[in-house]
Amino acid sequence: MMEWYVCVHVPEFAAQALLRLRAEVGKGPAVVLEGDAPLEQVCSGNAAALRLGVAHGMTRAELDSFTGLSILKRSLAEEGNARLALLGAAGMFTPRIEVMEGTDAAWVMVLDMTGSTRLFGSPEQLSMRIQQMMRTLRFSVRIAASGNLRTAVCLAASAVRRPVVVTRGAEAQCLAPLPLAVLGLTPQQTEAFALWGLHTLGELAALPEVDLIVRMGQQGKRLRLLARGEHPHLMVPDEPVFLLQELLAFDAAVEMLDSLLFVLGPMLGQLILRAQNHSLALASVTVKLGLDGGGEHTRTIKPAVPLVDRAMILRLLHLDLQAHPPSAGAVSLSVSAEPGERSKVQMGLFSPQLPEPTRLDVTLARIAALVGEEHVGRACLRDTHQPGSFRMERFLVPSSSSRKEVLAGASVALRRYRPPVAIHVRMDQRRLSGFSLHGTLYAIEKAYGPWRKSGDWWSEQVWSSEEWDVEAKAQDSTLLCLISHDLLQERWHLEALYD
Repeated sequence: MMEWYVCVHVPEFAAQALLRLRAEVGKGPAVVLEGDAPLEQVCSGNAAALRLGVAHGMTRAELDSFTGLSILKRSLAEEGNARLALLGAAGMFTPRIEVMEGTDAAWVMVLDMTGSTRLFGSPEQLSMRIQQMMRTLRFSVRIAASGNLRTAVCLAASAVRRPVVVTRGAEAQCLAPLPLAVLGLTPQQTEAFALWGLHTLGELAALPEVDLIVRMGQQGKRLRLLARGEHPHLMVPDEPVFLLQELLAFDAAVEMLDSLLFVLGPMLGQLILRAQNHSLALASVTVKLGLDGGGEHTRTIKPAVPLVDRAMILRLLHLDLQAHPPSAGAVSLSVSAEPGERSKVQMGLFSPQLPEPTRLDVTLARIAALVGEEHVGRACLRDTHQPGSFRMERFLVPSSSSRKEVLAGASVALRRYRPPVAIHVRMDQRRLSGFSLHGTLYAIEKAYGPWRKSGDWWSEQVWSSEEWDVEAKAQDSTLLCLISHDLLQERWHLEALYD
C-alpha cells in the first residue's frame, strides 16, 4: 500500500486565529502584538499588513507610521480554540494527525492518508477537499501531499497558489529549488552552509554523504536525507479533543445587546459548522460573558431538539439575554455547546403533521419574558399529599417509547377547578347524600372515601382534609367528581371533574 501524507500549513496562525471571528477587521491590514507594553512586538499579521511593509518584531511605536492598520492583542485562548477547530476538521478525513513544529509564525499539521484514495479520490482531489474545508472555517492554508512526510512539510510553505502533489520518485527534484531555511536550521548550521556557499536544498543534496558526515556528524546526514526527500519519519498521531467552544476578547467593554449579538452570530456559525462536520447538532448552548470590573454572567439555552439553525439559536439567546441582562459591560464573550444527535422523525403516510419544536421554543421564550420563567411549562405533581401542590417544568419533546407509555396510561382525565368551587353538602346518617352546585341539587349515588390526609403541621401552612370520589346525578346530567372537606375550617369544595 502506497503511503501518502498531506501537510496543512497555516501561515500567520496567530493573526488568522483572531481574524476568523472578526470579519470586519480582517478586511483591512491587521497585526497581532505580543508582550507587555511598552515592549510589545509584532508576532503575526495578515496578508494586507505584510504588503504594507509590516515585519515581525516591529514595535508599537514603529507601527504608528502605517495608516489604517488594525492592532490586536495576542490571545492564546483563541489560538487554542482555532487549533481545536482545525484538528476537528482534519479528523473528518483521518484519525492519524500529527502536529509539527511550525516556522515563521505558522502552525503545521500532517494527515496520514495512506489507503484512503477509494474514499476521497486522488491526492489532488483530496488536497482540494481539505483546502475547501479549511476555507469554510475561515482559514487560509497551504497544502502539499507526498509519499514522504518531511517532503510534504517542506513543500507546504511554498504552495501559495494551489496544493502541491509530489509523485513517487520526484521528491528530490521538487525540493531542489527550495531555500535551506525550510529545514529549520540552527544558527550554527546556517552559518556553516553560508560559508560553503550553499543556498538551496538541491545544492545540499548534491554534497557527498561521507564528507558531510565528517564535517557535521549525523546531523549532516539527516539534513542531506531531508534535502533529497528520503528521510524516514515515525509518525506519532495526536489525539484531538472534540470540543465545541469559541472565545472572543473585546478591546473595550460592550454594553449594547445588539453589539453582542452581532459578534455572537459568526461564533455560532462556526460551532454549527464544526458540529455538522461530525453529523451532530447543538443540544445546548452556553454563553459566558466576562464583565467589566470582574465577574461573569452565564446563560444556557436548551432547545426542545438539537438544532443547526443559527438564526433560531440566535433568536433564543436574544430573548434569554434580554430577559436576563448582565450587570455590567462585557469585555469577553465565550460560547460553548454540547453536541447532540440530529432529530429524525419518521411518521406514517397519513399521520397529521406535528408543529415544529423550534417554534415552540421561541413562543415559550416570549411568554416567559412577559409572565416569568417560573410560570411557563407543564405542571408536574410534587411528591406530597398537599392539595394543589405542583411544580412547573420546561416542555420536552418525548421519545416515541415515552409517548406510547403516556397514551397507554391516559385512560381518565382529571380537570381541576382553580380555585376550588365552594359547595354545600348534605349528610344522611354521617354519609354523603347530595350537594348543591350553582343552584342545582345533585344526589350522590356512589361515594368512595374518605381519603384522609394532613401535613405541614410544623409550619404556618397547616392543612388537613378528606377527599371523596363521587358519582352524582341531577335530572339528566351525571357528574363524576372529586370533592374535599377542609377539617380545620369546616368547608366543602368541588375540587375536580373526571372526564
